[in-house]
Amino acid sequence: MMNFEGLDPGLGDYTPGLHGDLESGLELDPEGLAVPGPESVHLLEGLFSELHSVAAEVGVPVAAAHFDMQEELLWMGNHRGHATSFFGPTMGRYSSFQVHLTDDVRHIQSMETGMLFLTKNNLKCHTRGGLVIFDYSMEEGADMHSLLLTDSNTLLMGGLQSCVVELDLNTVQETQKFSVEVPGVAIMRQSNRFFFCGHTSGKVSLRDLRTFKPEHEFDAFSGSLSDFDVHGNLLAACGFSSRGLNGLACDRFLMVYDLRMMRAITPLQVHVDPLFLRFIPTYTSRLAIISQSGQGQFCEPTGLASLADIFHVNTVGQLLMSFDVSSSKQALAFGDSGGGVHLWSGAPEVTFNDYSRETDFALPCLVDSLPQLDWGHDLLPLSLVPTPLTGAEPLLSDWPAPLAAPSPRCAAVRTPALRSVSSATRPILGPAPGIRQGRRRRVPYKMKEVEQEYDNYNQVPESPIGREEEPHLYMVPKKYRKVTMKYSKLGLEDFDFKHYNRTLFAGLEPHIPNAYCNCMIQVLYFLEPIRCLVQNHLCQKEFCLACELGFLFHMLDLSRGDPCQASNFLRAFRTIPEASALGLILADSDEQTGKARLGRLIQSWNRFILTQLHQETQEQEGPQAYRGASASAPGLSGESVIGRLFGCEVENSSLCRCGKETVRSTLTLLFTMHYPELGSLEKAVKERDFAEVLKKSICLEQSTQAWCENCEKYQPTVQTRNIRGLPDVLVINCEVNSVKEAEFWKAQAEYAFNKALKKEAAEPPKAKDSVPTEWCLEDERCGTEGLAFHTRAEDLRHVWIPQCLKMSICKNQGLEISNWPEGEELSSEQEAEGSSIYDLVVTVPHMLDPRTGGNLAAHIKVGETYHQRKEGVTHQQWYLFNDFLIEPIDKTESVQFDVSWKVPAILYYAKRNYHLKYDLRIKNPIEASVLLAEASLARKQRKSHATFIPLTVSEMPQAGDLVGLDAEFVTLNQEEAELRSDGTKSTIKPSQMSVARITCVRGQGPNEGVPFIDDYISTQEQVVDYLTQYSGIKPGDLDAKISSKHLTTLKSTYLKLRFLIDTGVRFVGHGLQKDFRVINLLVLKDQVIDTVYLFHMPRKRMISLRFLAWYFLDLNIQSETHDSIEDARTALQLYRKYLELSCERPDDFHKVLKGLYEKGRKLDWKVPDSDPGDGPGAAAFPSVMGL
Repeated sequence: MMNFEGLDPGLGDYTPGLHGDLESGLELDPEGLAVPGPESVHLLEGLFSELHSVAAEVGVPVAAAHFDMQEELLWMGNHRGHATSFFGPTMGRYSSFQVHLTDDVRHIQSMETGMLFLTKNNLKCHTRGGLVIFDYSMEEGADMHSLLLTDSNTLLMGGLQSCVVELDLNTVQETQKFSVEVPGVAIMRQSNRFFFCGHTSGKVSLRDLRTFKPEHEFDAFSGSLSDFDVHGNLLAACGFSSRGLNGLACDRFLMVYDLRMMRAITPLQVHVDPLFLRFIPTYTSRLAIISQSGQGQFCEPTGLASLADIFHVNTVGQLLMSFDVSSSKQALAFGDSGGGVHLWSGAPEVTFNDYSRETDFALPCLVDSLPQLDWGHDLLPLSLVPTPLTGAEPLLSDWPAPLAAPSPRCAAVRTPALRSVSSATRPILGPAPGIRQGRRRRVPYKMKEVEQEYDNYNQVPESPIGREEEPHLYMVPKKYRKVTMKYSKLGLEDFDFKHYNRTLFAGLEPHIPNAYCNCMIQVLYFLEPIRCLVQNHLCQKEFCLACELGFLFHMLDLSRGDPCQASNFLRAFRTIPEASALGLILADSDEQTGKARLGRLIQSWNRFILTQLHQETQEQEGPQAYRGASASAPGLSGESVIGRLFGCEVENSSLCRCGKETVRSTLTLLFTMHYPELGSLEKAVKERDFAEVLKKSICLEQSTQAWCENCEKYQPTVQTRNIRGLPDVLVINCEVNSVKEAEFWKAQAEYAFNKALKKEAAEPPKAKDSVPTEWCLEDERCGTEGLAFHTRAEDLRHVWIPQCLKMSICKNQGLEISNWPEGEELSSEQEAEGSSIYDLVVTVPHMLDPRTGGNLAAHIKVGETYHQRKEGVTHQQWYLFNDFLIEPIDKTESVQFDVSWKVPAILYYAKRNYHLKYDLRIKNPIEASVLLAEASLARKQRKSHATFIPLTVSEMPQAGDLVGLDAEFVTLNQEEAELRSDGTKSTIKPSQMSVARITCVRGQGPNEGVPFIDDYISTQEQVVDYLTQYSGIKPGDLDAKISSKHLTTLKSTYLKLRFLIDTGVRFVGHGLQKDFRVINLLVLKDQVIDTVYLFHMPRKRMISLRFLAWYFLDLNIQSETHDSIEDARTALQLYRKYLELSCERPDDFHKVLKGLYEKGRKLDWKVPDSDPGDGPGAAAFPSVMGL
């Protein structure tokens, strides 16, 4: 909200003269609904211009404007407490209702379930159609101005009073109040580090996200603050300055602050009087500055403003009162004092959100006419004639209440005499008690009728006896069930992953939060252009999913069957705002209890990741930003490899019954299946071909209510969709989310199966083919049971989708799709006509399992290039990927969907030999410059506090060089364990660790032992335990505001380690396996020298670094706390000692180890409390400061 103190006093009085010009200058319909623009608006891409204007209520100022974050709606609230919404770029009126009788609407906020409207002392929540959800009244003296939705269930309300109120939206109750300085908070913003509160005194305070306590304050303007915004590491503010006796004057200098350094940078002079400002980040952090007179300007916050970037909103003499920017940054909305709302856009086909859900429109009341009855027909049933009940006599179906009420079965009567007899004559031999855990000769039954509710398929029909009693009735096959990792005292070191994966492909561990997307990560990895694209991509963003996928795919390439974990990718995934807005970030409780709707969730994730990668890989952020996987010349603006691979140009047509047709073109990356409706007279589902249903889903035609500019009202319109080209990979979301779609899929599979049975009966039997076994590990053979590669009719049970499709686009008939025999090629005539063959390469099913809450898996057809890299054979094979379980399967199993437990979610069809069009070479984008000196994120870090000396160009490591490494960690989530009845502890979920410090020490040369990396890793997640005794990390060391350490991002340090690994250096350390696991790095075994194994005897305990340093080096380390520099140096010295002992006396080294273990047992593995002597390691390495 704005502070109007010091402005023209006449701004509060809106006389009829103010809006008289508006009525004469704009064309209004009789109801004052819409202001039609010109017939066609031609917009230049990237340049904003007016798209539409409407007048909601002439003469009443628009106090608040807001773009809906969930749907394509624009909301406004005026000074009379009335709210109105407009749909889409045409701004057709969607809903209009009264929020408050007298007070003005000061702030509007959208939620998933409704809209929040804030007035002076009232908060009201409405549905988007206008129904009231709740009405929350505040104290009489309250003067609220702004809202801030901190999460989906918590809201902050601020105003001109001494407190900020926190409200729980579930209970609609005040949870707590935070005290603030008078005159209060007028504007609130939020980032991932702070709450930002703007005060009318001209100050902006930064507050803690948990406690709301002030952490920092910027004194921006001497008079008052009018608006501010935050993006990334920048805060920009505009306001008024005090001019002595002349009062307040609008300051034409914008104050810009760097949130990393917490200080102001050069103020930005603009050419308009700024009253509103917003960041509109596209390729750069662009600012939009708006004045009250309607003038606006775009400028860079760190550059000079140009007169060429000034624009003007045509308000016909009115003053601008509100301003908002859509989440897609494609649209701007202005509200003026005459009741007009102006929509500006930078794209011809504007969308308010990147991922908008469909808007529900009110359908017209259509009354079905009753069928005509032929009274002359002898067989006409009289029951078709509705007859009312005229008499009061009881009906035959009216059962008496005692007979209708359910009652439990009576238990067997046992008298005391019978009990004594039974106890006295108890047999010595007989059936063991407890078998089947239930009474014999009893049939369990349910008191009420069970409804099979398939909403998200969380329930699977139970057997009458119960699954706990009859395990053989378990419906989900073992390999499809949710896999879990068993933890022991050694963690996962003794867990047999090879039992679940006998291939050389790498699985993914499922214990990380939001690891439900593991199957889709594998899908993307086995698409060769995607694998090459993300491994060639590198940008400067701290959290980039394309970069993190590239790092993860690099590990999957190196792994020889060992599982990897996507911890860094999922860490970046949790920071993406769009993922949170789509509900893709799951709470731990939802994953463990099975409340997550995995079927719908993975389909939303599929749409999200393709769009996100499309956006990230087309951004240009510098010379090292993106090295595309395709060598083709750049095409149109916004083209990317993702767009070429999955993109399909779609033409959407909307035809009103008046004859007006609107056509627009968009790029879509996937399609959703739409199943035919069952007619009112149809009792059974008709037989449909998959190709036919897919064609109607792609070329969708449906009738809906839409705004017609020609008719100037909502009219029934026919919307059709056609495609102009075929994608290389066709992605399909199956949308089997209810019992209706499940029954349709089941019926079609039965039709197809019966047809296959008839076909097989008419043909002679075929001999079985031999089974290739090239995918197995060396010296092993996979079991051939169930892997027959010929297709029998019995194998086609529950199969509806084909393995191959032929697709083409004809000029006359449009899109043509048909089934195609597997293995056959197109003729030259068909290729000349533009036909293409699409092979099924991916199916993602959702397994329904009430015991575990269900899980997701993927069937992937792994291509020849992957087998060539892993096993050195040219072969294609279908595999099941279920987290770390990987198993070869028959091709028919990949398309079998028994919807009672296995529901289809996602399908991928790939054009045959599509990858030949792409450059599949990988050029490592990580350069040696990552090891050079870099700035610290910490404000208080000084060069005098440096603990390391960066490498120079002449010191760049070579293959085989030694590097001492040690890392320290902090705990994000505590371990979850249970105590068994025998007293042993069982780990249910391990603690979630995060790397906090990484140190690398030179292993040779004149500066041997001097660290060249000593990075403290900044984390934005809440730290539960700093483990100071073991890590040396103290609270505040990872905070950029107060830390004196060299603070960097995890991505920056990760790139340094990746460069060292790719160079081929050998890392020396103690317990490096855990370090690399938490850092999420895969290092080949010949590049790791771990001192914990150098001084270890088989079947004996591992020895600590402290004891080894005392025994061999006469060093007393880790006496109070751990220091990674000291630990890395000590590991290097131990390695030198190992070389000395094993080279000089190789036969005696075993005796040395025996002496080590004997000494350890005598001392109980505790280092004696004594000062270290002048051992060989006491002065082996100079200190950093000595250099």
